[in-house]
Amino acid sequence: MPAICCFKMTNRYEGSFFGRRKGKPLSPRREALMDNALSGLKLDLDNPAPSDLRDLFERDVHSVWLEVGFGGGEHLLHRARQNPDVGFIGVEPFVGSMAKAVSAVVGENLENVRLYDDDAVNVLDWLPEASLDLVYQLYPDPWPKKRHWKRRFINRQNLSRYARALKPGSEFRFASDIDTYIDWTLRHCRDHDAFEWQVETAQDWKVPWQGWPGTRYEAKAVREGRTGRYLTFLRV
Repeated sequence: MPAICCFKMTNRYEGSFFGRRKGKPLSPRREALMDNALSGLKLDLDNPAPSDLRDLFERDVHSVWLEVGFGGGEHLLHRARQNPDVGFIGVEPFVGSMAKAVSAVVGENLENVRLYDDDAVNVLDWLPEASLDLVYQLYPDPWPKKRHWKRRFINRQNLSRYARALKPGSEFRFASDIDTYIDWTLRHCRDHDAFEWQVETAQDWKVPWQGWPGTRYEAKAVREGRTGRYLTFLRV
């Protein structure tokens, strides 16, 4: 297997992987939480990452999972509630979604969650090698127009970023309702030496993972007649 290189941290990589960052104005309460609470939850990328990511969390955890682009936070928060002995890093650049997550983390005193409100590339380049036990990327922006496909987060360089940060034998889990993005992801992971698609039957990729809570993006896809697909790749 070729060596997985480390990449220079950047806020931009061949254009943005995400669209707008701001939507409706925040309520005064959430505005105050973003001003006062986010700094205590946010990863400090100005300093080196701890050699053991479990040290990021206020409570003892046995493993660390990452969710890139957690959207409304339904999945991230559900997993954090159900797995208090797992540390969760959630990345989401959209302000409204981050404010919702901060509100829940503070309100429920979830001591096993850390957050980052900018480009996931920055986090992946900051993380120590082989430091993550699981990665989720669920219903990412599909950039459906062909001329925008280069903005899709899944590409060889970002897969190498995932591969560097994941422990061998751990999993990268990806979900989408967009057929072209499913095909795109399968093709890119097939062509990458570090990942192996885990599938045994024709139904495997149609069934969500155990403990799946659903997301609002998934619900929207169902309402519009699209079906989610759930891909699991082993970091070999």
